Amino acid sequence: MPALLLLLVGVASLLVGWWLRRRSGLPVGNITYADTDVPAQPLISNRYGLVGKPDYIVMHRGVPIPVEVKPNRMADAPYESDRLQLAAYCLLIEETNAKTPPFGILRYHSRTHRIDYTPRLRAQLLQMVDEMRSYLDADDVARSHNNPARCAACGFRHSCEQSLAI
Repeated sequence: MPALLLLLVGVASLLVGWWLRRRSGLPVGNITYADTDVPAQPLISNRYGLVGKPDYIVMHRGVPIPVEVKPNRMADAPYESDRLQLAAYCLLIEETNAKTPPFGILRYHSRTHRIDYTPRLRAQLLQMVDEMRSYLDADDVARSHNNPARCAACGFRHSCEQSLAI
């Protein structure tokens, strides 16, 4: 009887673990990198001058897959900035590993989005990086949004002439 009870508890634990893993949105595989509890080493690309730390890297069928978790996002579709952030992680993995991720995972509050890492997305990322670099030497850069809450959270709001924050 105790052996049967232990078996049932073991099976129940496995099922709960499986259910929690599916609910998390993480692909099946071993987590080989995590920047959630203890800060991890950043991924660095000297070629592109990029540095970043995805929340997780999961080894899925022998390929590293970046996972970015945005627990407070309630959107039905991925934000463009989140897509590009995930693409940057794919590029960093491509530069620091022998294998290129075919996709990355964005986990929002109650939705998981698989973002395919295509040549088009990669080119879009590199174009955005070039555009951002062109602003580094500019005397003045126009605000890129019309969101007062975003301005209110900005560290430059007190010196910005275009701030929407009151």
